[in-house]
Amino acid sequence: QVQLVESGGGLVQAGGSLRLSCTASGRTFRNYAKGWFRQAPGKEREFVAAISWNGGTTYYTDSVKGRFTISRDNAKNTVYLQMISLKPEDTAVYYCAAAPPNSRADLRMYNEYPVWGQGTQVTVSS
Repeated sequence: QVQLVESGGGLVQAGGSLRLSCTASGRTFRNYAKGWFRQAPGKEREFVAAISWNGGTTYYTDSVKGRFTISRDNAKNTVYLQMISLKPEDTAVYYCAAAPPNSRADLRMYNEYPVWGQGTQVTVSS
């Protein structure tokens, strides 16, 4: 069965750092774009960052630019989200997702991603 498994979440103080990882099992997604989304309590799921299949293009929502970095290691079938200078408003469940090859896809849109992980909780205390 195909799975995306996130790890690396936890509790951190404001200003701290975390690195999230998302590893695929059951099959490879080396030619898939990857994205990170997050959902805070009572809010809709929102786009955080995305990366093209070869890592050549990245996208970020404005609120995380300069603080978050998305990267991937296709040899390990893993995508990462390095987060620094964390803020309480970054608190959410973070999900990774995989989107099949499509040059016209808008990788900021969650409906482009048919494969999702179960999520990992990130809590930033003030």
